[in-house]
Amino acid sequence: MPKAAKKLPRLTLIAALSISLGAYAADGRDSLFGDDLPLAESKPASGSGSGIKGFLQFELARTTATPTHWSKARTRADLSTQGSLGDGIKWKLGARVDYDAVYHINDFYPAEVERNQRSSVELRENYIDISRGDWDFRLGRQHVVWGEMVGLFFADVVSARDQREFILPEFDQLRTPQWAARAEYFADDFHAEALWIPVASYDNIGKPGAEFYPYQPVPTGVTAHYRQELRPDRNADNMNYGLRLSTLRNGWDVSGFYYRSTDINPTFYREFIDASNVAFQARHDRIDQFGGTVAKDFGDVVLKGEAVYTRGRSFTVLSATDADGVVRQNTLDWAAGLDFTLPAETRFNVQLFQRQFFDYNTDLISDRHENGYSLLLNSKFFSNWEAQGLIISSFNRTDWLFRPRLTWNFERNWRWILGADIFKGPALGMFGRYDQQDRVYSEVRYSF
Repeated sequence: MPKAAKKLPRLTLIAALSISLGAYAADGRDSLFGDDLPLAESKPASGSGSGIKGFLQFELARTTATPTHWSKARTRADLSTQGSLGDGIKWKLGARVDYDAVYHINDFYPAEVERNQRSSVELRENYIDISRGDWDFRLGRQHVVWGEMVGLFFADVVSARDQREFILPEFDQLRTPQWAARAEYFADDFHAEALWIPVASYDNIGKPGAEFYPYQPVPTGVTAHYRQELRPDRNADNMNYGLRLSTLRNGWDVSGFYYRSTDINPTFYREFIDASNVAFQARHDRIDQFGGTVAKDFGDVVLKGEAVYTRGRSFTVLSATDADGVVRQNTLDWAAGLDFTLPAETRFNVQLFQRQFFDYNTDLISDRHENGYSLLLNSKFFSNWEAQGLIISSFNRTDWLFRPRLTWNFERNWRWILGADIFKGPALGMFGRYDQQDRVYSEVRYSF
């Protein structure tokens, strides 16, 4: 079991929210009926179907901290097809197949982790679209993206995430579709969206012993045990639903939403078995979220911002006398960023973000105000090379993640990536808890 993974983060940036490292586009009519497939895919040709599209990818990662070990040797096939049935009806089918050979070439991980991450077959987006005048309907397993920020999960509250690699995968790979019914209405510059999720998907945190499992803090001399995650029953009480309204006025894209859900993020509830043993169980709170987004294009500079007020979510406390080890807190998360288009095919993005706790409990791991920032610099050169550096850090303490990456598009439909993920911070830091999970990685993808 990785030595440094046995602590809970200090929830420095966004405690129960995660940060993805990809970018996503604003939602709208094009996102519902346009091309929302992986980067290699294109809009379907006319007719009943468009053939099989997607990518094949091999990913290799080696953890560099002691003990050095191979942590990923995964082959991934992401396949989809889409087409039209006529009369304003379209469809899409998608699946992903993974096999990770790292669990056969070493015995570093427990058997339960091997079973969880060695191989999988997963349904991706599988839905039917129906267009009737100003109304569009999507029924089935689908992505729902409500956020406006580059690379940050704040207002993007609907999609679950695969967090078995923390926040490191690209956004389109990290995101998990929801089984949902969605209706959208378009009238000039006004857009309304209603969403119903009868059976929700939740964040996949993996199993204890995995590289990025969210271990909980325990007092010295106490042994932690992890019970099976408690997923909500599939009944009417645990259905999710929401409403989002947006408009475009004088170049300002503004939206507001309400979302009632069983939290996609787990909260670890604690129970002392005896003086030297404690049990944790991941559960999902019932929460309400009110939020909004804003975006404005100023030519070579794009301004984006969003805020979300969350009511009903619980957070870990360090007090050993607390009955279940958590306390309910209402929070406000906000973020603001600028994206600059620079000469020589260069892009620079800077973002500031904060979480504020209301009725702050002093036993919380986090400060009353948790502040952070991110910097992204991306530049293309030699026509088929691209270099990128991303840092996400806390203002409250020294706690950061640095991700340098080099991409080579060496042939049509082929790309090669070489990069590193470097964590630094205290043992209770959001990134510092993974100080022993620094890694170098490589990826080769063929898109078709």
